[in-house]
Parts: sequence; C-alpha cells; structure tokens
Amino acid sequence: MARRLILLFPGQASQHVGRGRLASERFPIAREIFDRIDEAIGEPISGICFAGPADRLQETRWQQPAVFACSLALYYAWRAAGGEGFEITGAAGHSLGEYGALVVAGAITIEDGARLVAVRGEVMQQAADQTPGGMRAVLGLDRASTAAACAEASRPEQGPGECVVLANDNGPEQQVISGGPAALDRAERLAKERGAKRVLPLKVAGAFHSPCMQLAAERLAEAVERVHVKEPAFPVIGNCGAAPLTDAAAIRLELRRQVTAPVRWVESIRVLSALEPEAWADT
Repeated sequence: MARRLILLFPGQASQHVGRGRLASERFPIAREIFDRIDEAIGEPISGICFAGPADRLQETRWQQPAVFACSLALYYAWRAAGGEGFEITGAAGHSLGEYGALVVAGAITIEDGARLVAVRGEVMQQAADQTPGGMRAVLGLDRASTAAACAEASRPEQGPGECVVLANDNGPEQQVISGGPAALDRAERLAKERGAKRVLPLKVAGAFHSPCMQLAAERLAEAVERVHVKEPAFPVIGNCGAAPLTDAAAIRLELRRQVTAPVRWVESIRVLSALEPEAWADT
C-alpha cells in the first residue's frame, strides 16, 4: 500500500547558484522541466540557476521563476527515482511555493505556472521600486504580540509606505513583519519592548505580503484571469485562508490576494497534519 505523503514547496530566498544542476544532469525529466520553463517564459532560467551570476539570481524578477523551476525539476526527478511508492494526500507552498503545489496537483500547467510566476516576480519588483520597504524576522515573540506591535506602529492614513503588517506566521515564536522602512523601525522597537529576543532584516527587495504590494496584486490579477485553472487532484492548502483550494474560483482569488495577504503557515501545517500523513517531503 502506498504511503500517504504531504508535499511542501519553498518560497523566495531558497535559491542559490547551482541548485538543480545535478538533478538536470542525472534525470532527463528534470532537464525537460527546465527546458519547458525556459521556453514558456522566453528566458534562460536554467542557465541562471546553474551558473548565476549570484547578484542576478537574487533579483526578485529572476529568483521567483528560478525557485519555481528548481522545485518542479527536483520533484519530478524524485518521482523518477522511485517516488511512485507514495500517495500524495495534500500539499502547500510558502508564498511563491504555492504555484509549485498547484502545478503538481494538476490545477495549472507547468507552462502557465511559469508564465504566472514570471509576471509575479516582475510586478512585485515594480511595486517594490514604487513603494520601498522590507521585511524583518521577529524571533521569540508570539503571533498576537507581533501583530499588536505592527498595528501600533502603522500610520495607514499616511499611505501604504507607513504601514507594517505581520506577513508570515512561520512558527510559534518566528514571525516575519513587512512594511515601509520607518514603520518597520517602529514595529521593531515595539516588538522588543514586548519581549522579542531578536529582530533580523531579511534579504528581500521589498515589503512582500503587505499593502505596499497593491500594485503587484492588481497587475498579477490580469494574468491570473487569462490562465486555465482546474480543480486540484488533492488538497492544496492556500496561504491566505489556511484551507483547501477546492475549485478554480478559489484558486484565482487566492493568487490575486496572496501578494498582499499574510502567509498563514502555522495554520496551514496544522490543516495538513490533520490529513494524517505518513511522510513529508520538501522540495
């Protein structure tokens, strides 16, 4: 009997130069995935993944399709190497990783996923250039206290650049906040006053999963509407609602909201755990 498996797909910042190269050399299916994605978006993503340069790979517009391509190449290489002994009972992806989960579940094709991710990276870079901001990890503080610090630090009447929000609920004492520079400084001070052990800046181009990404959400929505979406073959837990994306309408709404809404990762993992998996796999 096949073992029940949960798949997890990583988000931006998981990429590094050389990732995916060995899989593409050893497994024809991995090379095929890279080639299909290169052709779909009209850019040599595989070359950037394998050889860099590193500074280009760190740019949001390139890193997002690179992570997407590597995740899928590694997944299909794993299947070719003997992963057929598992039954996938659910999946989730952290932010960008949700696109890989949807592809593997059959909700969107590899080519459509690649084109969407390429648009996503481009419009998020544009939004970051228009409304500068950043993200910081808050360690040693619970979700409610971190959210309260963000609410107190925000000045919504002064525009999205003066807001800061809880962007990623990654663990009981590991949150990520996102917003404009001054708002982040205020939230960091308030988080430390509430007992945070450390607050660390993240190496990202902008204030992802915050109101600063509204421009990206609007532009991405146009691309999402052009893509054919099907019902997934197994539950994919959405970042925004921490619930299964059951049909095309729910998936489209999720992808439109995702760049400005928080990633509810802790809740998503709890939902997946309730499916009683026998194994977990992270691409």
